[in-house]
Amino acid sequence: MDLIDIGLNLSHDSFDRDREAVWQRAVAAGVTRAILTGASREHSPKALELARSKPGQWFATAGVHPHHAGEYTAECDAELRALHAHAEVVAVGECGLDYFRDFSPRPAQRSAFEKQLQIAVDTQKPLFLHQRDAHADFMAMLQNFDGQLGPRVVHCFTGSREELFDYLDQDWHIGITGWLCDERRGVHLRELVKHIPAQRLMIETDAPYLLPRTIKPMPKDRRNEPMYLAHIVEELAHDRGEDVATTAANSTATATAFFRLPARAVS
Repeated sequence: MDLIDIGLNLSHDSFDRDREAVWQRAVAAGVTRAILTGASREHSPKALELARSKPGQWFATAGVHPHHAGEYTAECDAELRALHAHAEVVAVGECGLDYFRDFSPRPAQRSAFEKQLQIAVDTQKPLFLHQRDAHADFMAMLQNFDGQLGPRVVHCFTGSREELFDYLDQDWHIGITGWLCDERRGVHLRELVKHIPAQRLMIETDAPYLLPRTIKPMPKDRRNEPMYLAHIVEELAHDRGEDVATTAANSTATATAFFRLPARAVS
């Protein structure tokens, strides 16, 4: 397979001890490229630094997750804009709203999100979006920028049927993770993924988070890795009634077009 992991938190400190080995295991499992998530003032520059170390294989996003919205100052905005001057940074985000945990006050979340939407307007880069329990405000804020934004992907989709069709009605893209494999929280996704058009569907691990619960045997440290993207594709293909090769090829073609990547990975 030739797979692209569109959401990999490779700058996470759990990978510090064996980052290269993690990637080699991913390559052996068919993962040829990855978008390294920048989700904070600290980790967005780290994602870019890593991406520059493997040109043609690793790319980066730059943004501030709603959990970190309190750190979004004028200086932070300037730093993100400087990061977006680099070609390796292929999307704005991870950004959005999260009212499930409310780690940052909601007004701060909305302010940080609005400023990052403006970066997306100014750069015309795709958006890498996060939304949890904030659907109405999320949709309203994006609609305020109607006609100004480029492509959008709702990363790590875990929402309802209504939310999914609201996104698809806007021609947005959907990122599916190992949440699909969670028999406690992800059962509803088994049915919903059938409705996502191939040209709107992408795959991601969100590693080191969201280890698929159907992995056997489970790794002792419970750390998710990009090599498990192949497992997610297999589960997704089964739920969509497709063969694995079709799901893999379609998701890779969609991600290549969405992030404006080279047609093939550089070895």
